[in-house]
Amino acid sequence: MIRDLLHNENGMMLIARIFVLLVCFPVHECAHAWTADRLGDPTGRRAGRITLNPFRHLDYMGTVFILLAGVGYAKPVPVNIRNFRRRKQDFALTALAGPLSNLLMAALFLLLIRMLLHNFPVSGEYAEYGQLALRLLTYAAYINTSLAVFNLLPVPPLDGSRVLTAFLPDGAYYGILRNERYVMGILLIVMTVLGRMGYSPVGYMTSGTFNLLYRFIVAG
Repeated sequence: MIRDLLHNENGMMLIARIFVLLVCFPVHECAHAWTADRLGDPTGRRAGRITLNPFRHLDYMGTVFILLAGVGYAKPVPVNIRNFRRRKQDFALTALAGPLSNLLMAALFLLLIRMLLHNFPVSGEYAEYGQLALRLLTYAAYINTSLAVFNLLPVPPLDGSRVLTAFLPDGAYYGILRNERYVMGILLIVMTVLGRMGYSPVGYMTSGTFNLLYRFIVAG
């Protein structure tokens, strides 16, 4: 059954979305919680978020969006910026940890692709399994690259906005934090509509980033 899904484009997309829910989101959110804890804020750790258990991180509506539209979100890690010694800077580092974890996962999967290409037979009895593994690893690397690019957008409440606002005056910084909860729903709807129209700015940026990583790690 798994082989049939891997040979089918819709089946591959379903596996990819489940992979995001069970692997990518947990690693991403765990990285946030772990970094915050290391920088002095134990809020995420006390909420049980330093874990790779996906059920501690999944958000109901975010999961529905992922399965139906391919774009969604996990439950945000609670952070109390008053616990940080350097509030804006440490909050920015905590935010940056999530996308960086996705880039590291993408690099790991690309490294596995490189090893597979150099060590797995391209013909013979096991060649088909090698091709399926390459396809699955490529999807995994691309998905993690996409999550990193998406989360680095400087749009509240995405992680990129945390990095950007670290350089803003305090008044603007806290004003953005107070109003960011209204933005995510609008952003998801806009991205879904643009995707249906065949236009995906995140997709273009992801392709460029992924191709760069692939040339450096696999083809280099």
